[in-house]
Amino acid sequence: MDHDLQLRAAARAIYENVYPTEEWAPVSFDQAERFGTVHYRQAVGAAQDARAVLAARNEQLLLAAIL
Repeated sequence: MDHDLQLRAAARAIYENVYPTEEWAPVSFDQAERFGTVHYRQAVGAAQDARAVLAARNEQLLLAAIL
């Protein structure tokens, strides 16, 4: 995901908040990314979902501003 730095940053923020200690996830975000762990994939999915929701919200605000 090196090409999408914003999505990667969002995935890291989600990962580090959802899996704050080794009790929740045994590896750091960078290692999880390297190995493609389930924790990493879940964080990326959450980041993608959040981006879609935020984009839709922004489109609604733009439309409301035009009307």
